[in-house]
Amino acid sequence: MPKLDGKTAVITGGTAGMALTTAKLFAEEGARVIITGRRKEKLDEAVAEIGHDATGVQGDVSNLEDLDRLVDAVTAHSGRVDVLFASAGAHTLNEPLGAATEKSFDDVFDVNVRGTFFTVQKLLPLLTDGASIILNGSAAAVLGNPASTVYAASKAALRSFARTWTTDLKERHIRVNVLSPGAIRTPSFEALPPEFISHALAEVPVGRAGTEADIATTALFLASADSSYITGAELPVDGGLTQV
Repeated sequence: MPKLDGKTAVITGGTAGMALTTAKLFAEEGARVIITGRRKEKLDEAVAEIGHDATGVQGDVSNLEDLDRLVDAVTAHSGRVDVLFASAGAHTLNEPLGAATEKSFDDVFDVNVRGTFFTVQKLLPLLTDGASIILNGSAAAVLGNPASTVYAASKAALRSFARTWTTDLKERHIRVNVLSPGAIRTPSFEALPPEFISHALAEVPVGRAGTEADIATTALFLASADSSYITGAELPVDGGLTQV
């Protein structure tokens, strides 16, 4: 039997990369998938690629009115959420402490922290007892890499969310976990300078970059009953980068 048969899964930022691959896998495993994205053209393309009667809701997670529209759309679609993958994210590159600006700080924290917080809060009434919440973290949160001060801090906040929300929601048996990717071959990763990619991969114990499928299968594990005894945890998917 499919692992998510009859479940409703909401994936924010699901129009490309790891989130889109995850959405396709969730749909193949029987879930009714609802994704969000800021650009309608990309959203429509992603919905068509996912198939299985997937639904797209245009919006920005940092905009609370857009999140209200997401709640309305989910209510009309199924009236419930069994899996929530808060995947929408923003990042800055090569921005050390002295170069960070108010705008870059706000841009990253508005999506990664504020957006994630209010996505979960607003969808909370629709979450079923025993639902799974997956937060999209990052290896950057624990590595202390130079020039990543704002992005790394925003992802570290998600680790804290998982801990406190686990205790907040324990009476409803809602599980909250963080999936933390390392170097993953996404379009944005491939666009990085070659010397940066070479340096990043040299640090990975398994000797390769991860794939979008590596993230999707891990998200499926956290979404399904296979991980029913796991909550409040951070699961690194980084080839051992942060573990040795």
